[in-house]
Amino acid sequence: MKLRLLLALACLTTAACTTAEDGETQQVTLRLLAHDSFTPTDGIFDSFTKETGISVEIVRGGDAGTLVTKAVLASGNPEADVLWGVDNTLLSRALDANVFVPHMSVHRDDLDKTAVALAPNGEVTPVDSGDVCINYDKAWFAERNISPPLTLQALTSSTYRNLLVVPNPVSSSPGLAFLLATIAEFDDDWQTWWTAMRDNDVLIVESWSDAYYGHFTAASDGSRPLVVSYATSPPAEVLFADPRPTDAPTAVAARTCFRQYEFAGILRGTEHEQAAGLLIDFLVSPTFQNDLPLTQFVWPINTTAEVPREFLDYALRPENPLMIDPATIAARRAEWLDQFSDIMLR
Repeated sequence: MKLRLLLALACLTTAACTTAEDGETQQVTLRLLAHDSFTPTDGIFDSFTKETGISVEIVRGGDAGTLVTKAVLASGNPEADVLWGVDNTLLSRALDANVFVPHMSVHRDDLDKTAVALAPNGEVTPVDSGDVCINYDKAWFAERNISPPLTLQALTSSTYRNLLVVPNPVSSSPGLAFLLATIAEFDDDWQTWWTAMRDNDVLIVESWSDAYYGHFTAASDGSRPLVVSYATSPPAEVLFADPRPTDAPTAVAARTCFRQYEFAGILRGTEHEQAAGLLIDFLVSPTFQNDLPLTQFVWPINTTAEVPREFLDYALRPENPLMIDPATIAARRAEWLDQFSDIMLR
C-alpha cells in the first residue's frame, strides 16, 4: 500500500494530521529522539515527508544508556514520538518500564530474524546491528614485531601489559557490551579474568570517545594500541581519512566480539501513534537502510538493503559473535556491574 494512501487513512484517524481550533488541518512534525552519534545523510527524510506530509525533527539526547534512562523516567509522557538507539544490552530495562507502544512493521519479513526474535511481539523494531570488539593498531604491533592478541584470554599475557583501554561499562554502551563479552566467554570465571586484567594494568575510562580518541595510538597521541571499539571502526578509519589510505590502519580481533542490535520504537504517550508507525516503517525501508553503512558504520537490519563495496572491503562481520539473552542481561546487569566495580573501580 502506498504511503499516500496510508497517510490519508492516518489523517482520518488524526494520526498524521491534526485539526486546529479554527478547523484548519495541520501536518504533523514527529520528534525522533536518538543518541548523539545518530548522523544520517542530510535530507534523508525528505522522501518520507514528500510521500506522507509528515516532517521529522531529530532530537539528540546523549548515549544509549542516557536515552533509555530518559525514556524510562518519562514513560507515558515522552519528550519525543519515536526513539532510535536502544540496544539489546538495555532493551529489557526499557520494556519492563513499558516505554513503547508495539508496532508490527510492514517490512518485518525482510528484517534479520535473530533481531526480530528479541522483540517478538513488535514491542520495538530492530534497525541495525554491529559488533563491539578489540581493535588494534596494526603499525604499532608490526613495528615491534609483536603479534596482536586475537582472543580475550590472550589479553591477560604480560606481553600486553599497559596496552588496552576500555570504556567504563557503568557509563558506556560499548563498555557494557565488552563486559558482557567477557561474561559470555568465561561464564563464572569472568571476574577472575578481570582481576588478571587489573593486574595487567588495563585502563578504564568513562566513554568510548575518550578511549578511542584520547588513548588509542591509531587515533590519537595516546599510548594504548588496543581499544574496545566496533568491528566497523576500520572502514571508518579509511573513509574519513584525507588522503584516503589503501588499507585500514586498524584491525579487529574477531573472537572478542559481542553482537549489538539497535532498535527503534514508538514512545508510549505520543499523540501521533499512527504517524510514528509510518516513521518506523521508513527507518527499516531500503531507502533509509541503504544509508546506514557509510553514515552510522553499522550493518542494515533489512536483508534487502545494499551494502556498499567500500564498506565491505574493510568491515569485519564475525561469524560467531558472543551474545547473552536480553532477559538475562536485565536480570543480572546491576549485579554484574557491582561486581565489576568492586574489582576495577574501588
